[in-house]
Amino acid sequence: MKNKHGHNPFKNAEITEDATEKETETSENTKEDDVKETASDSEKNDFDKLKEDFDNLNNQYLRLAADFDNYRKRQETERENLLKFGTENALKKMIEVLDNFERGKKSLEGIEDCQKVKDSFDMIHKQVIDALSKLGLEEIKAEGEEFDPNFHDAIMRTPTTEYPENTVIKELQKGYKMGDKVLRPTLVNVATEG
Repeated sequence: MKNKHGHNPFKNAEITEDATEKETETSENTKEDDVKETASDSEKNDFDKLKEDFDNLNNQYLRLAADFDNYRKRQETERENLLKFGTENALKKMIEVLDNFERGKKSLEGIEDCQKVKDSFDMIHKQVIDALSKLGLEEIKAEGEEFDPNFHDAIMRTPTTEYPENTVIKELQKGYKMGDKVLRPTLVNVATEG
């Protein structure tokens, strides 16, 4: 359809519709790109946050591992020092005993009196016991006590009516402990029903 000038009035309308459709498409594409950019920015921000959290946790782990390694080394050094110090103190106490053994040996060279030898031996024996007691050594009581497998090792059982059953009737070798820890159980003979 043409107007009096010979132009089609709907032609411009078609162009306008095409332009509007193109603008709408461009606008929709821009919105999609904005959504993509927003999604991409959001994912990037999430990734950056996760990376930062990971880096922080990794650094904390590395510091903790280093602290633990330092603690372990300190404990090992302290343990070695304690053992060294304990051994040093024990040796110092035993040196005094060794000195007395040497003095006793020299003094016994020209002596024929057995009582003096016995007295010297008893004195040194007492000094050894005192030195070890100061280090925490305790003798385990046995004879006349009820048999206790935690402290006694029964290597003999003797039937008897003189003692109640399970009583230690003879100590065959002394046992020792330090605090609650048994260093060596006492070897004993235990009474059984006779």
